[in-house]
Amino acid sequence: MDKQALIEKIKEMAAAPSCCPALTAAIQNYFTALGTNNEKSAAQNLIKEIEEDITDIDSLVAFAHSDRAKEIFGEGQKNFAAHADQLKASGAKYCDCAACAPALEILNNKSALLS
Repeated sequence: MDKQALIEKIKEMAAAPSCCPALTAAIQNYFTALGTNNEKSAAQNLIKEIEEDITDIDSLVAFAHSDRAKEIFGEGQKNFAAHADQLKASGAKYCDCAACAPALEILNNKSALLS
């Protein structure tokens, strides 16, 4: 995946309702730094933030079965929990939400951002 494709993934991740504020800030810093001497440092910080924020499958399953998930999703929590269980059973290592899915692609291709 080339840098431009990764930039599109970063935009996709930023637009996700599940993108946390710290990651949103790192994304904004990266876009501000694009084309400047600070770009590589901002890319490193963005990757570090993604690594900290991407939800591993065990954390997703635990959250999906939690009381907090019931508060957030109401009746939809049962479907959410079933989805999380299916993901884990399929061998997934990470959440597949609108923020985590592009985050994983970015991590898998991070060398294009750092070059």
